[in-house]
Amino acid sequence: MLVTQQPVLRRFWYALMPMTSLDDGPKPFTLLGEKLVLWKQADGTPAALQDRCCHRTAQLSKGFVEDGNIVCGYHGWTYDCSGACVKIPQSPGTAIPPGAKVKAFHCKEQYGYVWVALEEPLRDIPHFPEDGAPGYRRIFQFYQQWKTSPVRMMENSFDNSHFSFVHKANFGILDQPTPAPYEFRDTDYGFEAETTVPIRNPEASFRVTGTTEPITHRHLINRYYLPFCRRFGCTYPASGIDHIIYNCATPIDDENMILVQWLYRNDSEEACSTQELIDWDEAITAEDREILEATDPDACIDTRRRVEFHMPSDKPGLMIRKQLMDLLTAHGEVEVFRR
Repeated sequence: MLVTQQPVLRRFWYALMPMTSLDDGPKPFTLLGEKLVLWKQADGTPAALQDRCCHRTAQLSKGFVEDGNIVCGYHGWTYDCSGACVKIPQSPGTAIPPGAKVKAFHCKEQYGYVWVALEEPLRDIPHFPEDGAPGYRRIFQFYQQWKTSPVRMMENSFDNSHFSFVHKANFGILDQPTPAPYEFRDTDYGFEAETTVPIRNPEASFRVTGTTEPITHRHLINRYYLPFCRRFGCTYPASGIDHIIYNCATPIDDENMILVQWLYRNDSEEACSTQELIDWDEAITAEDREILEATDPDACIDTRRRVEFHMPSDKPGLMIRKQLMDLLTAHGEVEVFRR
């Protein structure tokens, strides 16, 4: 799906980067082909504008922050979070022209990340109940650019049939390729899918799973949030440990996305350290990245236009595509494919 050609996708919130990334000054980001500048205001909240000064078109992300406003590094024109120019150093005491402004975007902090919606949002940022819940710790894991489609990323997140092959080096069981079936429940944000999956448990994962059994299980309650967020809700029944991952597949353009990933665990740093958990999930995520970057990023949504072949075990991916197609159709938009 060519995400930049679907206007309704501009009406959702996307996680862009950790708030801490703005501690040392403004940062650029491209969201759905729109070039943005992000910065932290005087009260610590984030702001987002078009990354283009209205004076000589310089990138505002090359500038700096002063008194909570963004200052262009070319001539010092200064803008507030609404995009209005509030200072022209070369013309002190002169009224600023009313047209001296830059386009502003919806921007706020949630779960320690900067979130942006390019147009009036259709719904709020998804609710992640583990955040701040007693007994859970939040671990920032990844903020990586991938050369793939967010549709591919979402499909892969619910695809149990790739475990035996893509992840055979860690938890996949190569001689058990038949995927465990899901039980599906529709929700107002997408769907929920529940299953129990057997996995290999090598010594390197003993502290991750909380058990030394050579074969253990994951009880999964996964959730899909339109358009490109998911919850990997894993509990290891043998130990009672929750390993709950949230992802945003944030679209940069039609061929690239940012994978934002963070983790919630109901154990302690002593039981399994932050670095152990980052290293374990990073190795698995790298395997997903390698195979997804080997697929066509222009994922087919409207199967009347181009055919991909599917197995019965591909039902989660087909449900994701159907919900996206329903979203596009409801807003009068048509699917556009690369020729």
